[in-house]
Amino acid sequence: MLRRSVLRQSVLGRSMWGKGAALAFLAALAACAGPAPEPVPPPAPDRAADAALQAGPAVSTLTVEPGDAAAALASFVESCPKLLARSDASGLTRGEDWREACDAARVWPAATARDFFAGYFEPVRVAQGEGFLTGYFEPQIEGVRVRTPGYDVPVYAMPDDLVRQPHYAGEGRAPLGRVTEDGRFTSYYDRSEIIDGALEGRAPVIGWAKDPIDFFFLQIQGSGQLRAPDGSVMRIGYAGQNGREYVAIGRVLRERGVFQPGEATMQGIVDWLRANPAEADEVMNANKSWVFFRELTGDGPLGALEVPVRPHASVAADPRFVPLGAPVIIDAEHDEADGIWIAQDTGGAIKGANRLDTFWGAGERAKEIAGGMSSEAEVTLLLPRGTLARLRAERQ
Repeated sequence: MLRRSVLRQSVLGRSMWGKGAALAFLAALAACAGPAPEPVPPPAPDRAADAALQAGPAVSTLTVEPGDAAAALASFVESCPKLLARSDASGLTRGEDWREACDAARVWPAATARDFFAGYFEPVRVAQGEGFLTGYFEPQIEGVRVRTPGYDVPVYAMPDDLVRQPHYAGEGRAPLGRVTEDGRFTSYYDRSEIIDGALEGRAPVIGWAKDPIDFFFLQIQGSGQLRAPDGSVMRIGYAGQNGREYVAIGRVLRERGVFQPGEATMQGIVDWLRANPAEADEVMNANKSWVFFRELTGDGPLGALEVPVRPHASVAADPRFVPLGAPVIIDAEHDEADGIWIAQDTGGAIKGANRLDTFWGAGERAKEIAGGMSSEAEVTLLLPRGTLARLRAERQ
């Protein structure tokens, strides 16, 4: 249970708009006879290492049940090989920082998992820990491997002509797109173009879905299962994306007056699309993003960390603010989300400090919880002991 009210405002905006800026604004007010211009806060930091950091509350004071801690410990162990080897985009940790905790986790008894997290980590809050949660799940939809009548929605694997811009000289990673026959680099096909057949003969098809609306939401989730009429199941997972912008169609429908703020639940959106088939394609195509898939053969969907995500143990986060593989403690208004989670995934809409997407597994119950998960929360990041002191020393 969230123990205090979380202000409804930009997480990074509050952390960066400090006392000095406020005093300057008051001075400007006093000096002007007319209305003062709106203050412009400094730009938000691009990663956690450059954001406001502070020590968080002790693990013993936070809402962590023994079962949650045990599940998180098992997921942390699965994450350790990746955590030790990969670079940390948040700038908070180095691979070797995690070795002591990872070595201990492999042999730590599940019954005392909470003691493990309390002993090997220190609680840190980024931008005061004020965050927002949503939920996702592994949908199961009707689908087959080989096209049959009634199963006409292609499940594409990665196309060969989807590339990053050659000779890119800008900042960050080069944008995704394609090279035309005359050698020009351009944006890749968007959702409407792909629906119209732009990828026929260009990308492998690994399966066929029955219902385009079901498949649309499976793409948003990033992984799922295709269940054939004979009961066989094919598990598919995220392989890549077309590089086009993700647009939340709930927002599109709110802007059209279909839903009021807070009313656009996943099930409500699905019901509207089915009740309005003449407009459904147009609304879904407002989201230009298209997700490509690969077949998965393990015991769970893979997250961005390339390890299986687990129900009520795995969470998607922005890797610029949470090291992938790190534990986080959530104290939410939506009590079902309280506990320790491991950051093992990312998402196109999961951007910024303390913006998390909780994973709930497969099945109708998981769908119900994930679809209704929209909650403010306090987020505490658990980092290897000594990390905060090192970061403060490096900033001096």
